[in-house]
Amino acid sequence: MEEQLDIAEKKVLVEVVKLAQKRGMSGAKGVWKDFLNSHDKQLGSSLSDPSRRSKEVLVAFLKTFTDENDLKLFAKVIQCHSNRALTNLFKEESPQHETPEQRLVRLTLEHPQYPSEYSFPSYEEEWVVTKLKKKSQAMRSTDLVAVDCEMVLCEDGTEACVRVCVVDRTLKVKLNEFVNPGKAIADYRTEITGIAAADLDGVKCSLSDVQKSMKKLLSHGTILVGHSLNNDLQALKLDHARVIDTSYVFKYSDASFQRKPSLNNLCKSVLGYEVREKGAPHNCLDDACAAMKLVLAVVDRGCDTNIPRLHDEVPDSEVAKLLLHRIPKTVPIGELHRAIPGEFRVEPKPSKNARGDTYSALAIFSSMEEAHRVYESLEGTLEKDSFGRSQKVITFHLSTGTEANLCVCKTMRDNSLGQLLKKRAAEMLDSGELKKLKASTNGEIEVAAVNQCGNHLKEIERLKEELRQKDLQIVNRCEDHLQEIERLKHELSQKDLEISVLHKIVQQYKEKEQRRKSKKL
Repeated sequence: MEEQLDIAEKKVLVEVVKLAQKRGMSGAKGVWKDFLNSHDKQLGSSLSDPSRRSKEVLVAFLKTFTDENDLKLFAKVIQCHSNRALTNLFKEESPQHETPEQRLVRLTLEHPQYPSEYSFPSYEEEWVVTKLKKKSQAMRSTDLVAVDCEMVLCEDGTEACVRVCVVDRTLKVKLNEFVNPGKAIADYRTEITGIAAADLDGVKCSLSDVQKSMKKLLSHGTILVGHSLNNDLQALKLDHARVIDTSYVFKYSDASFQRKPSLNNLCKSVLGYEVREKGAPHNCLDDACAAMKLVLAVVDRGCDTNIPRLHDEVPDSEVAKLLLHRIPKTVPIGELHRAIPGEFRVEPKPSKNARGDTYSALAIFSSMEEAHRVYESLEGTLEKDSFGRSQKVITFHLSTGTEANLCVCKTMRDNSLGQLLKKRAAEMLDSGELKKLKASTNGEIEVAAVNQCGNHLKEIERLKEELRQKDLQIVNRCEDHLQEIERLKHELSQKDLEISVLHKIVQQYKEKEQRRKSKKL
């Protein structure tokens, strides 16, 4: 460990020390501030920000730890940074020298959402970090394995992996295991996962067993493939640096990076067939094979990674959903029907932060019109999420009588929804639906339908203008906050400088006083 600390970059050491601070970890000379008071008699703990301390001081503090668990934790953090650094080093090499497989690794790492979606709490106890060797041969390995997991919702509100499948480049099955989550399951999500309680009867394989198998499969620089692979790594509590995420690699030629193609639609566009029929549950072995086939289509056949949007792909099933998030984990899923009116089914979403105190779910309606009507009927504070979609913060009463809050968010931006409604109206005209209505007495039904559609569009335009005004107010407030932050940062910097100068003056005074006393003697 001492050698690892000596050669580690300062930014890595800063992160390790901050982690030790956050956890209140204590070495032979106490916690961080205790160490500073004993190590630096001049400044002591008055300068406690690790990033403003020298590398030598950081190393000296970390070397005071001898407990095996503490050292394992430090080694995990250092290994994560080492893996990322090695991967980035190969990412930056000339494209002419990279293999087709490494190109897809690079495209994954360069995706704008990679830093946030692949930032794992790898230092936590149950997590495993694979080790990338510095040998060039290992880092240039073109070996591929693809993984997919099925997850269930546990009674403690966390997600747990209950099945994992891995295939190699030839689609040979390398791992196909049901996993005992080791805790009570609240929802098997059978309609999604295809897994029922009977499938886990007598299962002894643990997550730790799966992690050991994965480490063996991923040794020697093997690249891990998957679709929305970050969710699988989160479920496996596994941090591996050389990855290919097909939801990042393939993108729509006419859409933003935030709109990722589904695995099913990718297979239709690239491979010419669907992974599963509509409404059929997932099969993680099929999904792992599909992800591998997509990668091989690019690597072996040079398939284009820019794909056209399928005509049936702005599916009504997508816009017939409302995203429910910031739901307190104390609120059971069944209680969501008390918060949202209408007929809908609830589909829980995988949790990005297993230790968080909230979760998310989708409310799925029979049509986009019904989802839109329910959203408009909700009373709450109107906001926008980070993707620019409208959302409302609502308050509702649980069956216990207590109050709870959650956010209800549209799955499309308002302008996109408006275009879709216009398109739907045009389709109605083309399909002759309105022509049939004309046959009605005096054409009253046709007129009512057209008027209702027009009213919806006017309401959407009004709401868009209201949102633009709120956006402007938010931007102005943000600018004020940023200016205040900059002022405070400048003021803090000045205070630090003053303290540093005062320390020097005090030290000079002490030295002068010492010399004066020495002369008297």
